Amino acid sequence: MLYGILASASALLITALLAAVIRVPALRFGIVERRRMRPVPLLGGVALVGGVGGVAWVGEWSGFAPLGVEGARLLVAGAAVAGLGLVRDLWGLSFVPRAVGVTCAAVFVVPYEEVGVVGGMVAVPWMVLVVHGFKGLGRPDGVLGVVGVVTAFALSACAAAEVVDGLAALLSVLAAGLTGFLMQNWPPARVALGECGALFVGFLLAGGVVQVYAYAAGHGVGVGMPFALTALVTADAVLVLVSRKLARRELWRSGPDHLAHRMRRLGLTPVGVVVVLGLCALASVLVGVAVHMLWMEAGGVWWVVGGAVVVVAGVLRVPVYGAASRPGRLGGPARPARPGRPRQPGRPCPVPAPGGSRQLPGGTHLNVFK
Repeated sequence: MLYGILASASALLITALLAAVIRVPALRFGIVERRRMRPVPLLGGVALVGGVGGVAWVGEWSGFAPLGVEGARLLVAGAAVAGLGLVRDLWGLSFVPRAVGVTCAAVFVVPYEEVGVVGGMVAVPWMVLVVHGFKGLGRPDGVLGVVGVVTAFALSACAAAEVVDGLAALLSVLAAGLTGFLMQNWPPARVALGECGALFVGFLLAGGVVQVYAYAAGHGVGVGMPFALTALVTADAVLVLVSRKLARRELWRSGPDHLAHRMRRLGLTPVGVVVVLGLCALASVLVGVAVHMLWMEAGGVWWVVGGAVVVVAGVLRVPVYGAASRPGRLGGPARPARPGRPRQPGRPCPVPAPGGSRQLPGGTHLNVFK
């Protein structure tokens, strides 16, 4: 118990400190992303992986909090996926190699002994979808941090109930690390996770859901529990896929078409978007935890499914592509184009004059080289 408190506090402080320090070299070498006309460093994921991975490794090395087979395998695969994201942040990497890498990592961590081969064939593509759903939440300031903290704490409680102490410790350290990172990522963000951190968080949470469900399936917990724990992320991923399909865009082409972007166009402030999405994530994960603990019937998940369908169908009507989706201010009416200033008849136009000057109306000359 004491080590768990020390580990969480250490992950929080180390991640917050690394995120503050790493923004300086990121700005110096131009590893940034333009957000609302300002550069935001992208190396926050390195700070998160270093803080969470370092604390978890110390617990495994010292023997105070061994990760076990499940936690160690999940951490190693998550670090490998984070490496792919770092390559994307630094030099660029297309969608296909990243998707292949996430798929191979998912194949590595799925517990086939509990879920079987058929269950593993379903779990792998589901993990790939959820990981990329979490990645999509990483662009708006603070959203991935809040949703990740809520989900990680819920999963940690479920893992502790299944007496999977190593996995519970890893997820609690992840929640603490994300809390420390939020000190630098709360709107307006000073540091962003980038794809390195977003893929790391998404993979640990998606893999954690599969691991917890594998232990709980024998107790009569239905497949609705994993969906409830990741309902917000799944709804966002489905929204993006359907929206891009209807607009005949490439499915892997990024754009401002996620839930957070549409809520901004509806008039919410950046902080308001974080709060609303955090509350939605909290409501869904509470249902998932209640179903996992057998405090609620499995049919309670249908309320979450219905809410997700209503939200996706509603925000799907918000325009995000084309000229109609570029208002003068987010959430406001489109700004009309400024008409050109007509020239009055008979009024001479300024023309260059000899000697590098410009002749203005009335015979005045202006030196254009000063």
